[in-house]
Amino acid sequence: MKFLDIGEVSARSGFKPSALRYYEEAGLITSVSRKGLRRQFPPEVLLQLKLIAMAKSAGFSLQDIAGMFGQNGLPQISRDIFHQKADQIEAQIRELTALRDTLRHVAECPAPSHMQCKSFRQLLNGGLTAKPA
Repeated sequence: MKFLDIGEVSARSGFKPSALRYYEEAGLITSVSRKGLRRQFPPEVLLQLKLIAMAKSAGFSLQDIAGMFGQNGLPQISRDIFHQKADQIEAQIRELTALRDTLRHVAECPAPSHMQCKSFRQLLNGGLTAKPA
């Protein structure tokens, strides 16, 4: 099996070598040997790093992520945790969508003052889908 040195893993994954060393210290990834001073990783580390990036992007902490990997480095993930996180993200999407719509309304509202705009006031109270007045 051909191993990847830390520089190659960094180049292919987009993670800095310092992050790879940190993830190794945290138990998220494991090097299998060294070639001189350079850590060597199995090719599967690239998939692990993609999973780590996805989990970080979803808002999981590194401690949460470490708990997702089994002893062999493969994911052992509770689907309930992902359902909960997906529900949280869905709520964030709704909140951000409402915020975006409100900002667009403010930018396009023809009323002389936003506080005089009935639609804007309703948006602030969460009771309207944004459409210019």
